[in-house]
Amino acid sequence: MARKNAELMKQWIDGTASPDQKTSILFPPPIARTLPFSVSRIEPGFCTVEMTTDLETQANPMGTIHGGVLCTIADAAMGVAHWGGLEEGESFTSIDFKINFFRPVWRDVLRATARAIHGGRSVTYYGCDIVRADGKLVAHATSTIMTLRGEAAVGR
Repeated sequence: MARKNAELMKQWIDGTASPDQKTSILFPPPIARTLPFSVSRIEPGFCTVEMTTDLETQANPMGTIHGGVLCTIADAAMGVAHWGGLEEGESFTSIDFKINFFRPVWRDVLRATARAIHGGRSVTYYGCDIVRADGKLVAHATSTIMTLRGEAAVGR
């Protein structure tokens, strides 16, 4: 069953998903309309999210892309990577999130690649590298994600 979520996401990515397809998450996620990003690759425990930055709507007061933009795409990549490996009726929540910034971003194409570093039955630790178009590392984020089952997963 775990591959069902990843296979469904692949169908959305390549445009073959049925418009009436039902799933446990909102896809595309509403935040992707506010901060336009897209999922370009997914496997259970692995995901790549991409976006083109926009200084007109995403800059901080210093004129570079706001760190919250980087946090959002890293969080999305790690969350989708985890969702891709869930079983029917399971959900998840983040326990923590940390990010280190290495260089500023202006107008660029960013790629956030998340991977499971250590997976357990209930808790999985993820790492996510964010690189710009030239391949240089912009930021690195980590997150610990807890899988929710049974009543803990209801309504989440």
